Amino acid sequence: MCGIVGLLVKNPAMRAHLGELMMPMLIGMTERGPDSAGMAVFTPPVAESARKYNLYSPEMAAQWPRLADELAMSLGGKPELHVKGNHAIIVSSLPPADIKAWLKTRYPNVHLLSVGRAIDVYKDTGLPADVAARYDFSQFQGTHLVGHTRMATESAVTPAHAHPFTAGEDWCLVHNGSLSNACSIRRKLEREGIVFETDNDTEAACRFLEWRMREGDDLRTALQKGFDELDGFYTLLMGTKDQLALIRDPFACKPAVVAEHDDYVAIASEFRSLAHLPDIKNAKVFEPSPKEMYVWKV
Repeated sequence: MCGIVGLLVKNPAMRAHLGELMMPMLIGMTERGPDSAGMAVFTPPVAESARKYNLYSPEMAAQWPRLADELAMSLGGKPELHVKGNHAIIVSSLPPADIKAWLKTRYPNVHLLSVGRAIDVYKDTGLPADVAARYDFSQFQGTHLVGHTRMATESAVTPAHAHPFTAGEDWCLVHNGSLSNACSIRRKLEREGIVFETDNDTEAACRFLEWRMREGDDLRTALQKGFDELDGFYTLLMGTKDQLALIRDPFACKPAVVAEHDDYVAIASEFRSLAHLPDIKNAKVFEPSPKEMYVWKV
């Protein structure tokens, strides 16, 4: 049992308060996921030539400036650095393949959480309120976000196993449920050269859908192929640079509720995480149908 939350703000005046609006949503899902929590927030994109690299390591809290300096000495350029304890964001115009290879060789214990022009990812073990305080979730600003609280049922409780999972660039996924064919999907993708970082079943869904889009599918086509390929009980909430997407399995075994308002779209596993939102009484609140695609654009 896990909790999912998502929020897309259509009213530009509210985007400075994205984190404040999200906090009660995430905390409201604590009982559904007390083991770990995570959040992907989509901000205004960096320059087209640049990428943001979200990094995590409990061993690096005081050493991120050293990593940035070594990166500049090794590959050239001067990366922009933003630090929040165990987490750091490096912004650089260097080729992504070069930075990934350098990190793997020079700092193999640093986990690369995400890459993209807009996405930032924070995830860690502990109660959702503790994780949110650790990384200042309440201060987030941006257009939309995807969050998760985890109660582990099929793999270890570690930051790497926490959600959101990412693949490619500016893509993330959170999951409530379980996939019965995650191993066969993993084997299929590994034959395509795709490398997995955990044994979590959610990573299989994340990498499958991103692979389909990388192969040329648009989001809706990839999701349709997800219905054909993913077996199990699931509610999946996904974020791209300018969209949120939600699907449920053909039996709708895992809960979800949506509130559509002129100012925002909000998604959660239970209504209690939506009840505090501004003018919620005038929102269209509904339960998403099974095996249907719901896609909202910024």
